[in-house]
Amino acid sequence: MNKKRMFYLDPPKILVLGFSFIILIGAFLLTLPAATVDGKGLPWLDALFTATSATCVTGLVVVDTGTTFTLFGQLVILALIQIGGLGFMAFATLFALILGKRISLKERLLIKESLNNLSIDGVVRLVKRILIFTAVIELIGGILLAIRFSFDMPLPKAIYFGFFHAISNFNNAGFDLMGDFRSLTGYVDDPLVTLVVCTLITLGGIGFIVMNEVYEYRQTRRFSLHTKIVFVMSSILVVFGTILIFILEYHNPKTLQPLSPLGKFLASLYQAVTPRTAGSNTLNIPDLTQPTLFLIIFLMFIGASPGSTGGGIKTTTFATLLGAVWSNIKGKEDVIFFRNRILYDTIYKALTVTVSGLFVVMMITMLLTITEPNKDFLMILFEATSAFATVGLSMGLTPELSPVGKILIILTMFAGRVGPLTIAYAVTLHRKPDPFKFPKGKIMIG
Repeated sequence: MNKKRMFYLDPPKILVLGFSFIILIGAFLLTLPAATVDGKGLPWLDALFTATSATCVTGLVVVDTGTTFTLFGQLVILALIQIGGLGFMAFATLFALILGKRISLKERLLIKESLNNLSIDGVVRLVKRILIFTAVIELIGGILLAIRFSFDMPLPKAIYFGFFHAISNFNNAGFDLMGDFRSLTGYVDDPLVTLVVCTLITLGGIGFIVMNEVYEYRQTRRFSLHTKIVFVMSSILVVFGTILIFILEYHNPKTLQPLSPLGKFLASLYQAVTPRTAGSNTLNIPDLTQPTLFLIIFLMFIGASPGSTGGGIKTTTFATLLGAVWSNIKGKEDVIFFRNRILYDTIYKALTVTVSGLFVVMMITMLLTITEPNKDFLMILFEATSAFATVGLSMGLTPELSPVGKILIILTMFAGRVGPLTIAYAVTLHRKPDPFKFPKGKIMIG
């Protein structure tokens, strides 16, 4: 009996093993000669890095996607992005429904865990809607981008580029085909590309639960507390980020200064949205001023919203911590949002997620300063945060990483996508409540 309990696969363990399996399959495919232009395939470590980055929808790359990979290699990456962004359980559910298989209670619990949903009620219906939402959004985004790209390249290539970048950005992955690690810098002041991609990133980052509530609003005429906090926090971060980047980069000759007023606004908006955790960029990241880089690190660490394709500690986590701090300053016992009291369990979880995230970023940053001794500290911190938050923005360090440095970033991306708490739960063999309570004690704080 104890042996069975030891090897019992609960939802967190299945999620960790599932993502690991997908990454290994993807890495193997990228080592095949058919995957690269030179016909040699990627070295195993680079293939593992690329597969992890794609499956964890990060976007950090050791080789340029557009010039290194063949159509086959690019489609492998695209498939990994789609599976990783939606979660492999969404695809498993799709195949089960196609085959007419009934979804068991255990499978519903696993879907709930993978989507970060609050309840198992209606999870199968939610998965169906997620797949429909995704198909419609990526189709519209792909068509709009293809139309714009058709002015710069042949139509078949424009269609392929349009859909690749639509899927990549909706899933907050940040992979691009533009070549030479340029991302979308060639479209820095292009209104259509900026607005379409920002919309894709935002829709992918607010979470499927929020999208589902928006869809049902005509019937329910109400939003949950979760959705309200996501809307408010996301709006504040985008507006706050856009204004600050506009101010900080306004006189920078390498970024905003040469652009028109509209171009300055579009570039600032894009760079405020993409840390939420997309990874594509229209401004060259190493050219940004240090204050802007610190701001982007802050935005990356917060990341997207729960149940989305993005990473980071999540907007609701950050909002909960701010609420707890504000309530403590005001001398209030409860944290109140929209006339709702936040449960203490939620506050503890928010604190745990944030501290775990800080620990991972600090530890990886420290280790990278050892493995990459000649690199700038800010560059290392930026890369570590980008990997943990599964963003993909880079100051150029990733292609120059040592083998040990690549392994550290691989582990960080995996932890960021699956979640530090999920990994901790997955490797814990026995979790049970304490049989008794200890007496209360007081300590001094601050």
